[in-house]
Amino acid sequence: MKREVYSEEHEDYRSMIRSFVESEVSPVYDEWFEKGLVPRDFYYKLGELGIFGAEIPEEYGGEGLTSYKFQAILTEELARAAVSFGGSSVHVGLCLPYIRDIGNEEQKKRWFPGMLSGEIMFAIAMTEPGTGSDLAGMRTTAKLSEDGTHYVLNGSKTFITGGVHADRVIVCARTSAPKEDDRRFGISLLVVDTKLEGYSVGRKLDKLGLRCSDTAELNFTDVKVPVEDILGEANQGFNYLGQNLPRERLGIAVSAYAQAKAAVRFAVQYTKDRTVFGKPVSSFQNTKFELAACQADVDAMEAVVDRAMEAHDLDELSAADAAKAKLFCTDAAARVIDRCLQLHGGYGYINEYPIARLYADNRVGRIYGGTSEVMKMIIAKDMGL
Repeated sequence: MKREVYSEEHEDYRSMIRSFVESEVSPVYDEWFEKGLVPRDFYYKLGELGIFGAEIPEEYGGEGLTSYKFQAILTEELARAAVSFGGSSVHVGLCLPYIRDIGNEEQKKRWFPGMLSGEIMFAIAMTEPGTGSDLAGMRTTAKLSEDGTHYVLNGSKTFITGGVHADRVIVCARTSAPKEDDRRFGISLLVVDTKLEGYSVGRKLDKLGLRCSDTAELNFTDVKVPVEDILGEANQGFNYLGQNLPRERLGIAVSAYAQAKAAVRFAVQYTKDRTVFGKPVSSFQNTKFELAACQADVDAMEAVVDRAMEAHDLDELSAADAAKAKLFCTDAAARVIDRCLQLHGGYGYINEYPIARLYADNRVGRIYGGTSEVMKMIIAKDMGL
């Protein structure tokens, strides 16, 4: 079926990204993978390419694009090559919309130029060692000083993507106690300068997949955060998080679809080249049936993400619809990638082959951004159950 969500402008953007990946990333990606980290100066190249400025309003030096589809194309092209731009996916995919939609004029003028160039890399810190999907249960606190000039931040966060390289981190913290009838009240978003005294990066976490994405533990000990660096209104942070979660979950759905599509591409290439009993693996009926089933799943995922992207661009993507897209695509992608790895035989288990990396990278899709179980709760509630 012909795909109709992308225009000629989108495809030109895709060509630019693909060319950049082929020339600047794929040749050195094995080195990044071994180190488990994208070089910090690589982000300046992304800034020069315009990756970070696509959704920054024109008055601040960006392109002013409002469509999510450019971000989706970036995700698709990275999956196609089985590579990663590291924590920059959070910088541009999650953090930028918070600054754009919630930040005041002074904050935008202060942070957007650095965000665009790669000089200021952002991360967002929600999850804590004892609180994952239950964000309302967070224990990190930020108490307003007596003179009202700053917040004193204490606590810790974990699983923070981009946490190693981050220059600024949007930290979710309790600035007030929860209300008796609303435990979500009292959470605020603070944009914390990582150079502040008392801020420290703990372990760089050794993950199963997404190895080039720097994921870290963060610790805060009496960090003095200026009141000028609070995003939006105090105590309303949970509402802001809720507004951006559909986009985050759409991004995970797109990533799962793109990984599955790439896996089929790799499996088709491998089974054509690999011979068994004097014949290409692709010539056996089982191979044909497996790949045909995988392609059907990929086409179904594509229909789901395309419909969700259109809804997002019309500001009509509901929390429940985003949950459906994430749940379906992450489950289907896991099935497809597993089948494609199987068709690679023993080589599919070797990190030298991109299918192995896709297999490991894909697994977290059913965990982060809200687990599959949480997605089912959201969908069931929407059904009136």
